Amino acid sequence: MRLGVAFIGSGFNTRFHIQAWQGVRDADVLGVWSPNPKNAASAAQLARSLDVGAAKAYKSIGDMVADPAIDALWLCGPNQARIENVEEIVRAIKKGRGTLRGIACEKPLARNVAEAKEVARLAKSVGLMTGYLENQLFAPHVEAGKKLLWARGAATTGRPYLARAGEEHSGPHMPWFWNGALQGGGVLNDMMCHSALLVRHLLTEPGKPLSTVKPVRITGHIASLKWSRPAYAKKLKATMQADYTKRPSEDFASVMIEFETPDGQTVIGEATTSWSFVGAGLRLSAELLGPEYSMKWNSLDSGLQLFFSREVTGRAGEDLVEKQNAEQGVMPVVPEEYLAYGYTGEDRHFVRAFLGKERPMLTFDDGVEVVKMLMTAYQSAESGRTVAYPGKGIDKFVPAVAKGTWKP
Repeated sequence: MRLGVAFIGSGFNTRFHIQAWQGVRDADVLGVWSPNPKNAASAAQLARSLDVGAAKAYKSIGDMVADPAIDALWLCGPNQARIENVEEIVRAIKKGRGTLRGIACEKPLARNVAEAKEVARLAKSVGLMTGYLENQLFAPHVEAGKKLLWARGAATTGRPYLARAGEEHSGPHMPWFWNGALQGGGVLNDMMCHSALLVRHLLTEPGKPLSTVKPVRITGHIASLKWSRPAYAKKLKATMQADYTKRPSEDFASVMIEFETPDGQTVIGEATTSWSFVGAGLRLSAELLGPEYSMKWNSLDSGLQLFFSREVTGRAGEDLVEKQNAEQGVMPVVPEEYLAYGYTGEDRHFVRAFLGKERPMLTFDDGVEVVKMLMTAYQSAESGRTVAYPGKGIDKFVPAVAKGTWKP
């Protein structure tokens, strides 16, 4: 059997998944819905042009659920629409309009713990299998590095004790990301969801659940280093309709997570995320260190570089690397970014999971846990102290950045 997949959302993230589908077997991209019909039609056309499925644009989410050709949905819409989108899916199923094998959701699962728990509850109310989409865990370099270090290093000299992860670029593509109320925060909520889960994954023994490495204490720090400066705040207001002189969001975040292992050892995860990084483009990085071994990964160390002199001019673009910041000089190139960043691996995995061929590596319950870690980090940043995990009152907590009351 082949899985018929449709996307909720038609923007940058959906298009990465559609490109990644070139490496996915046993599934076809058959549909796209977006509140912007033109964008939905364009994304569907991309899928057809790549020959990954006879995709078409749908008028509603309910119509996709009702189509017997659609077996699973990938939620790739904006954070503020998450509950609304899932509610429409559940409503269509409860009314008997159609059935689904599963639902996969992009990071973060929701803007805060209360919303994340509601998303998970809604999915469970109709018995849906769920998948939490976290591409970096499936990045080929991460998969190979973790497997080898645990098999050779940890097996002979002891488990790893320190993991580091980072995600940095010059800022998001769309205005809603910059709005703390819509997005749920700033860069900590937007990108630390990747890094906090990645360090936990690296510190977890292969084949064992993430729960075997338990968060104990979290120290978080946030700052607005670039985009609150007058000149950049003016630019941001003009391009993204976000006034950071009045309602700023953090453009830098760091988190230290203390974990406890099954044998009582303390291991540490360090993570840094930034919207204020200036370089060739998006930079992903990871490290894992143990008693007699280490690994490191930097996505910009791609092995391919181009050079363009001042005489080479043209329009700005992102054909070399995501969030590209320049078109001249020495430029690293990341071929097939969707593969390098793990999109192909995660899509292949969740297709197989929804077809019953393997157990889902991450579910909505894992997504809830990630949001708990993020909110505890915000509590730490706001209080200026290390906070025991999970933070007190975490189920009702909303970051000051999301409420519009945070002052850098």
